[in-house]
Amino acid sequence: MATFKAWVVEKSEGGQSLSFQDFDESGLMDGDVTVRITHSGLNYKDDLAMTSKMPVVRRFPMIPGIDFCGVIEGSNDPAWKSGDTVVLTGWGVGETHLGGFAERARVKGGWLVPLPDGLSPAQAMAIGTAGYTAMLSMIVLEKHGLTPQTGPAIVTGASGGVGSVAVSLLKRAGWHVIAATGREGETDYLKRLGAAEILDRAELAGDPKPLAKERWAAGIDAVGSKTLANLLAMTKGGGAIAACGNAGGMDLPSSVAPFILRGVSLIGINSVTTPQQPRREAWARLAKELDLDALAEMTETVGLKDVGDLAETILAGQTRGRTVVEIG
Repeated sequence: MATFKAWVVEKSEGGQSLSFQDFDESGLMDGDVTVRITHSGLNYKDDLAMTSKMPVVRRFPMIPGIDFCGVIEGSNDPAWKSGDTVVLTGWGVGETHLGGFAERARVKGGWLVPLPDGLSPAQAMAIGTAGYTAMLSMIVLEKHGLTPQTGPAIVTGASGGVGSVAVSLLKRAGWHVIAATGREGETDYLKRLGAAEILDRAELAGDPKPLAKERWAAGIDAVGSKTLANLLAMTKGGGAIAACGNAGGMDLPSSVAPFILRGVSLIGINSVTTPQQPRREAWARLAKELDLDALAEMTETVGLKDVGDLAETILAGQTRGRTVVEIG
């Protein structure tokens, strides 16, 4: 039976382990489309899976990697044919279904979208789950009726993957962007992406008040916990925050005050099981609206064999933007 290179998370009595190995194709899971993966992306959830810092992996052995781009080698789904280039994000890949840090994948055809016109496979994975989530967040803020004329927009975790793309997207859409970060050395980077102001994340880390001075009309938050509670307390009347991450914790020590006294909305973003129509809409808009020069600015590329060495670095907050994994 043929094999392919893959990172594999395994579990034994001694705990969880990660290794780069030859994986037998007979171990691929059920699906009607087989994809030769050309690129993947390194995401926060992947780092958690590879380091076992949180119980992200739900079955073993598991190939991590929650997104990928590649070329279909075989399909029993009439929507796809051999040679089609496709993108996958979400659907439990890398958690409950074997993921993208490998040379092959077998998945359900309904999980895939076509590579958008105007994007290369590498650019699609530079966007990846993080950039796709940022676009979903911007779309829900727009549907809430918010525009650049309603006031500034804040982005937390701004130097991370979601944050970097969000800053660039919001800037290009005409927003005055406030980028919140705890990394002093990233000021120039964030301003090149489009941030008009830099906010020290320490200002959002204290115990939140029920209400505070109104400072922004919209926000995209990838942090959660006290940071999100403070964002809500400082949001203008009728404004909204799109919550799409929990890097700072799963809790939300807020109160009802922003919601019932200012009419603030908290909108959750689920990028994992988004239906096909909004999923394709988000990818089409990314291909048209994201500044590809800014995308290149925020992206570095590594080889598949280097992935295992990067997980701890990313969890420690020592990287910025997006990391593309070139499979080969």
